[in-house]
Amino acid sequence: MIRNCWQGCVRCIHTQLDKSEDGRLIYTGNLSRAVFGVKCFSYSTSVLSLAFLPYLFAQSNIIFGSLPLQILFYGVLGSFTVITPTLLHFLTKGYVVRLYHEPTTDTYKAITYSVLLSEMSTVFHQNDVKIPNSAHLFTTFYAKTKSLLVNPVLFTNPDDYNHLMGYDKPFTFDTEEASTKKQLDDD
Repeated sequence: MIRNCWQGCVRCIHTQLDKSEDGRLIYTGNLSRAVFGVKCFSYSTSVLSLAFLPYLFAQSNIIFGSLPLQILFYGVLGSFTVITPTLLHFLTKGYVVRLYHEPTTDTYKAITYSVLLSEMSTVFHQNDVKIPNSAHLFTTFYAKTKSLLVNPVLFTNPDDYNHLMGYDKPFTFDTEEASTKKQLDDD
C-alpha cells in the first residue's frame, strides 16, 4: 500500500511535463528521476534516524557509561542526519529537470527541485545567461545569479543549446584591453 502511494506521488510529479504557458519544451534531464529518488531516500533515512533517536537515547545509559561518549555519539549521528540531505541538495539544486523556451519573448523557464522536492521554476531572458570563465563541476551557465546544470547532448535540437548559450551571436574580439586601447586612441 505504501509502495503504491509512493509510486503515485512520483508519477504525479513527473507527468506535469508540457504546459502551453511554459513555452516549447527544449530539454529534459535524464537524471531527474535519479536525483529525485536519491533525495527522497536521503530524507527518509534522516527522518528514520531522528525517529529512532529517542529509543537510542533511552538505551544509551546501558551502552555508554559516560556523558562525553554520549554527546560524541549523538553529535556524529545528528551531523550525518543533517549534513547528508543538505549536501545532496547543495550538489543538485541547479540540476535542470526541464527547460522551456518562449521564442516570442526569448525567455526560458528552467525547472529544478527545491529543498522540499517540489518543482521550482526560474524564468530568465537569453541576455541573462552568463557562461563561467572557468569550468565549474556543477554549473553549465548562470541565469541571472542562479547556477544551472544541463547536459548539452540532451537538447532535442542543438540550435536551442547554441541560442541559449549565445553561441549563435556574432563573435567579436572586443576584450577589455582592446576597448581601453580604443579609448586612448580616441583621446
